[in-house]
Amino acid sequence: MGGYKMTKSAKVGSVICDELITAANQDHNILALTSDSRGSASLTPFATQLPDQLVEMGIAEQNSVTVGAGLAHSGKRPFVFSPAAFLTMRSIEQVKVDVTYSDTNVKLIGISGGNSYSVLGNTHHSLQDLAITRALPNLEVYMPADEYQTRGLMQYLAKSDHPAYVRIGKQALPDIYENQQQAFRGPGKANIVMDNGNDVALVAAGETVQIAVRTARKLAEQGVQAKVIDLVSVKPLDRALLNQVADQVNLITTIEEHSIYGGLGSAVAEELAIRGDTRVDIAGFPDEPAIAGTQAEVFAHYGLDEQSLTKRIMANLNQ
Repeated sequence: MGGYKMTKSAKVGSVICDELITAANQDHNILALTSDSRGSASLTPFATQLPDQLVEMGIAEQNSVTVGAGLAHSGKRPFVFSPAAFLTMRSIEQVKVDVTYSDTNVKLIGISGGNSYSVLGNTHHSLQDLAITRALPNLEVYMPADEYQTRGLMQYLAKSDHPAYVRIGKQALPDIYENQQQAFRGPGKANIVMDNGNDVALVAAGETVQIAVRTARKLAEQGVQAKVIDLVSVKPLDRALLNQVADQVNLITTIEEHSIYGGLGSAVAEELAIRGDTRVDIAGFPDEPAIAGTQAEVFAHYGLDEQSLTKRIMANLNQ
């Protein structure tokens, strides 16, 4: 996709609701469970149109997961919505025991993931959720990057019989792709969204794909040729594409709205470690409670804006 350009924007949560309404109208076993977060989860249209298929659980994230598992064992197809910080931390035992160990068909939608709740402070940040969910057996992990990808992912999840965790943010995201088939190709499939050359590959997922693209453009101004890889399927990984890219570039830089431990960067480094010939630099949040501020302020503080990333990559390439 060398001709990549950002076009219209859409909030991923609203797109998820739209696709879920379509799927739930066709399959009345599809249910949406929410822990007092229908507004922040963009589920108000679902509640209005399909009130009998929405279950309001109140502020009880653990119970939401367990009830979702029970409903799945009763033939329902539940989608459990909750802020990612609480869904993956507060409910982790229920996710592990009630959902993943038994390969139970519960879809977990972590809203306002990463640093989305930036000004609310680190109690509301979910900067460890990928580390947790990647380690759970049978659980697929996804981070969609635009409207087309979200629609393709949701259509897949509505038919899949396996558990999955989807982390989304709050920002309206410009389109990266031109259609759903191009955007989401199934579990274990990543996409090359820009291919300007072989100096460096920027690997990102979700909202940080936009940052990776802007960084690649700044690098081009410095004469550095970059690829951008959209790792929408964090688990399972697209091992073939990662190794193909590692064969071509001098450096891989991962960009993530997550701790530098256990997340997307760790997943890439784990896959490529056995090669012994690939430099992987992980750009993310350091080993500390994140500061509060606007999302832009927090990203700049931790060097996750395109200006800081460009300097970082240039320095690494010049070593």
